[in-house]
Order: sequence, then C-alpha cells, then structure tokens
Amino acid sequence: MRIVAVCGAGIGTSAILKVNAERALERLGLSADVTASDLSGVKAAAGDAQIILTSTELAAAVREAVGRSWAEVVEVTNYFDVAEISRALEKSLG
Repeated sequence: MRIVAVCGAGIGTSAILKVNAERALERLGLSADVTASDLSGVKAAAGDAQIILTSTELAAAVREAVGRSWAEVVEVTNYFDVAEISRALEKSLG
C-alpha cells in the first residue's frame, strides 16, 4: 500500500503528517510506504498511491492537481492527532 501526505510546500506539514500517518498505521497493525509531497508534485507522487492525506483546506486543490485517480483523498483536520489519522485511515481502508 502506498500513501502520500501532501501540503503546500512539501517540507513541513506533509512531513509531520507522514510521521503521524506511520504511527497511525502502526497502531492499526498495518504497513505502507508513506511519502511526503508538495501540491505541485502530488500528481507524480500519487501515481500509484491508494490514499492521499491532506488538509481540508488543500483537498480541493489536491483533487484538481491529481485529476482522475484511484487514490482516495482523505482529509485530516489536525496533523498532530494520531487518533484522528487512525480513524480516517481505518475508514478509508474499510
């Protein structure tokens, strides 16, 4: 499984989201390749991803940048809340 964490610049917030997504996956007993990306690179970064994690504020821009994709865009309100990320990933993965 591949997950891409996206923020505007791809260096700060997406890195925090990446680390906390890895923690959430560990809590769920799942493993995945989690990478960070900026908005301008998300189309290439998410080419084979199953999930794209981002903020509610960036979700529409991410969907527009990615275009048609199999990846589900999952919105996260608080990048530091591992429980929220766990719930979002669990819901997305069924």
